[in-house]
Amino acid sequence: MKLSTFIYNGLETSGVEVNGTYYTFYNLLGGSLQYNMLDFIRDYETEQLPDFGSVVEHGAGLIPISANELVLEAPIPRPFRNIICVGKNYADHAQEVQETIQTGAGLIPNAPIYFTKTALPAMGDKKTIPLHSALTQQVDYEVELGVVIGKIACKISREQAESVIFGYTIINDITARDLQQKHDQWFYGKSLDGFCAIGPHIVTRDEIPFPVALDITCRVNGEIRQQSNTSKLIFDIPRLISELSQGITLYPGDIIATGTPAGIGHAMMPPQYLKGGDVVECEIEGIGVLTNYF
Repeated sequence: MKLSTFIYNGLETSGVEVNGTYYTFYNLLGGSLQYNMLDFIRDYETEQLPDFGSVVEHGAGLIPISANELVLEAPIPRPFRNIICVGKNYADHAQEVQETIQTGAGLIPNAPIYFTKTALPAMGDKKTIPLHSALTQQVDYEVELGVVIGKIACKISREQAESVIFGYTIINDITARDLQQKHDQWFYGKSLDGFCAIGPHIVTRDEIPFPVALDITCRVNGEIRQQSNTSKLIFDIPRLISELSQGITLYPGDIIATGTPAGIGHAMMPPQYLKGGDVVECEIEGIGVLTNYF
């Protein structure tokens, strides 16, 4: 399933995309118009929810919504906790970070580097990201695979990791490089308002073969800047989920950003930071394209 949150008739609602047409959860399930994506994720494993594809095919009285009648938001516009991020999780990116940002850490981490960033609200597809030019002149992009947790996960094994995944999405982990270096940590430079774009939707785990090996690409104004495959993660998804869960209980709706490959603007010669009018497209095979304007 492809699950989206969108504005329709002036209201924020969530639902399912089937063959380019959208149906709200309210339309499919009845009940409250306030039934949002987080509610759905929390209920998904515990409630007897129908096969929405079958409901759409055979259901009577459903109201289809075309893409031009709605405005997409981030699939989870207001995550209930910070995004859990993983730094330097592709070897080629670890190399460029060592050469250009000089964190003092070794080239290849011996263990995952965890940090968090705020996303309140997360920015959706086709949204304009503020550049915060009074604070930073070095805004950069980072395409990442986002893993959405679907069950409470506490002290689980690597073998159990797939079973607690709800689905996958695309994240642009936008970063102010000058703030990142000035403050000698990552939170502030990655958490300015609007600096987390997520979307265009969540694809449920049954549609993505596991282990996950998806082509991942970022384009700036049509130019390919980042291109890799998620199979090249240094620390794979089972490792990340299992390790985090040993001491931090993961909850439905938590999002893990798994890291970015080489090709960030900061590492180019000369550096190429984002500027007003730029268009960034983050694409992951099987999920879609997340487009944002600057």
